Amino acid sequence: MYQGLGCDDIMFEGQVDASKRINLLYDDVERYFHVIINVTGAMAKRYVCRACNKCCRSEITHVCDQTCSDCMSCPPCAFSEFRIPCNECNRHFRKRTCFTKHKQSTSKRKPVCEAKRCCATCGLFVPGDDHECNKRYCSICKQN
Repeated sequence: MYQGLGCDDIMFEGQVDASKRINLLYDDVERYFHVIINVTGAMAKRYVCRACNKCCRSEITHVCDQTCSDCMSCPPCAFSEFRIPCNECNRHFRKRTCFTKHKQSTSKRKPVCEAKRCCATCGLFVPGDDHECNKRYCSICKQN
């Protein structure tokens, strides 16, 4: 439940383990609750994390202790003794379910396997298709 259209304007957050979530905006003038259908659109942000309710530029670059850093699911996947490699994105995953989740796409986004990958040669995170090994990627000009 939000009292304003900012990531920090949370009045109440339920602790229910459910797959579906209802976001409400409280109007203190009319004393009425409005349903927020699209949180990112209502807050005019590119990405709002469902786990920690923080705003960020991208789901792929967001660092959150309440989501899995490998498959980006919430809650985070548990670690196992052996990590499972993926030959397509050159990353390793915590367990079989984590590996499966990173291959799945939703209606709103492409699979994590396509969006978050590492270079097979140098092992660095590759933000786009124009990667050259041993050259740094500039976050300002978006070039190597």
